[in-house]
Amino acid sequence: MNANTPITSVIAKRDQDMLIGGKRVPAVSGQRFETRNPATGELLANVAQGGAEDVDRAVKAAREALSGPWSRMKPAERQAIMLRLADLVEENWDELAMLDTLDLGAPLSRTRLGKARAGALLRYYAGQATLISGETLSNSVPGDVLSHTLKEPIGVVAAINPWNGPIGMSVWKSGPVLATGCTLVMKPAEQTPLSALRFAELCLEAGVPDGVINVVTGLGDAGAALSAHPDVDKIAFTGSTGVGQKIIEAAAPTMKRVTVELGGKSPNIVFADADLDKAVPAAANAVFANAGQICSAGTRLFVQSSIHDEFMERLVEHSRTIRVGDPLDPKTQIGPVVSQAQMERILSFIDGAEGEGASPLLGGARKAGEGYDAGYFIEPTIFGNVTDCMTIAREEIFGPVLSAFSFDTIDEVLTRANATSFGLGSGVWTSNLATAHRMARGIKAGSVWVNCYQMLDPGVPFGGYKLSGFGRESGPHHIEEYLETKAVWINLD
Repeated sequence: MNANTPITSVIAKRDQDMLIGGKRVPAVSGQRFETRNPATGELLANVAQGGAEDVDRAVKAAREALSGPWSRMKPAERQAIMLRLADLVEENWDELAMLDTLDLGAPLSRTRLGKARAGALLRYYAGQATLISGETLSNSVPGDVLSHTLKEPIGVVAAINPWNGPIGMSVWKSGPVLATGCTLVMKPAEQTPLSALRFAELCLEAGVPDGVINVVTGLGDAGAALSAHPDVDKIAFTGSTGVGQKIIEAAAPTMKRVTVELGGKSPNIVFADADLDKAVPAAANAVFANAGQICSAGTRLFVQSSIHDEFMERLVEHSRTIRVGDPLDPKTQIGPVVSQAQMERILSFIDGAEGEGASPLLGGARKAGEGYDAGYFIEPTIFGNVTDCMTIAREEIFGPVLSAFSFDTIDEVLTRANATSFGLGSGVWTSNLATAHRMARGIKAGSVWVNCYQMLDPGVPFGGYKLSGFGRESGPHHIEEYLETKAVWINLD
């Protein structure tokens, strides 16, 4: 498959049904919603619009699978299935990448790069499947009494996924479920449902039993029904802070376990002793990659005052060279944002920034002209003269918009970097090891990248502080989020 593959050959049919209990099924209501290509406006598919009744069906299928043959599989058997799934995902990656490019608008050159990470995630979790263990614990009760713990799957998991990395999120949410022996009902974002459905089919092909992985497509009401469902044991959500707060509220009556990875307003801090040849392009990529639609994007750039003017001049010149355009063009670096609503939201932030006195240094408008008018393209945008109290400095924009600041001292920039309700990612650029360690200790965020940005690995935890959420994904910490710990006491007297 290549960039010239016809859309109709990538999407097997215009009508896309849900996958529940191992079968493709329409919504009980018969309703459907459209998913369209944000680069062209072209209709991709009419997708089953699941509601509360469909959520009930999916949760029931997941509950039945939880107590079926899946529950009796040995860890090595689950591991073998996951390794087959990793192979299948890699073998079909061109199709999965194309689906995400068409549905999200991300450049095909970018979505194809996700192949290595997807395979690595599945193989990492496959390895974890055989490492789950309890402990033998000493106790001080009278008599001859043994005590130990068992680790058991938490049960039926609801995964509610965002639209900014569809296939990546499907893999990331499914890995710990399969490793621990849980079952899953996944609700992909309505903007980007296609690759999740194809991934679920690959799960079946790999040998995952019917009902272990279910996909309910739909709008916000389907996600709300899933969050509140009394037979769901855990919710794993990635998305906006506002929606995350609603999910936590919905989970409270039944005391569901919840992990949420939410928004960010991440600082990217450049000291005067940094390697500018590396820091300049990295600062651009930290905010403009995926058209800025990354929760941990480095949207607040702090540059030490002695190099501020030089750095900003170089950053603007570098950013001018970033190619915005057709996601199927291999030379494209930034595609459209996901929808008209998202485009209008981003443009409103840009307009408001100028109204508050920020100075546009680059971009600041929708791209227009041949090849752009039918899509939702926004120019890479950089603002200078931004103050910490401005709206663009405080709120998550989720678009290709950078706010730049100058600073003088470590103490000053630490205070300002932490003066946010978010705490997901952060970057530090310096050649001084003491500065790097001090900043790593002082920044209140789940990830601190030093002389790099957006590094991820299956074995390293990722998650947030403050309003960026709680719980961790990746690493052994992720597996623990899907396990219950049971204490066992045996009186030998």
